[in-house]
Amino acid sequence: MFTKHYEVNPAHIDFQGVVDGLYYPFYMEWTRHAFMKEALGIDIEEEFKQGKMYMVLEYSLRFRKSLTKDDQVEVTCELQKHEKRNRVNFFQQIKVGGEVYADATFVATCFVNGRPSVPEAVAEALAKLA
Repeated sequence: MFTKHYEVNPAHIDFQGVVDGLYYPFYMEWTRHAFMKEALGIDIEEEFKQGKMYMVLEYSLRFRKSLTKDDQVEVTCELQKHEKRNRVNFFQQIKVGGEVYADATFVATCFVNGRPSVPEAVAEALAKLA
């Protein structure tokens, strides 16, 4: 499973002393983009220059515990098949000390000439899961 590590940014702490829920998807996005580049060889910025637009269509996020100042977080990312062939799921978790603090599923696609598709590198990675 692909993993990245981050320290909670103190600027993300709200008045209650916990990470504002708005920031959880950012930690996941950073990890998802790194996964695309490092594990799948897809540089989404370069792809955009070639007319391919990678987009999250929807996501569901479940909070389990609150992140706090100085937490060292582990953020995971793994592909999962979506029921529609032109979409893919990214299942992600935020963990501290091995304990799950949040999990989410992001549904994404790549638009090429306005049409949704799954890039070849993603399709190949999904095929290995089957």
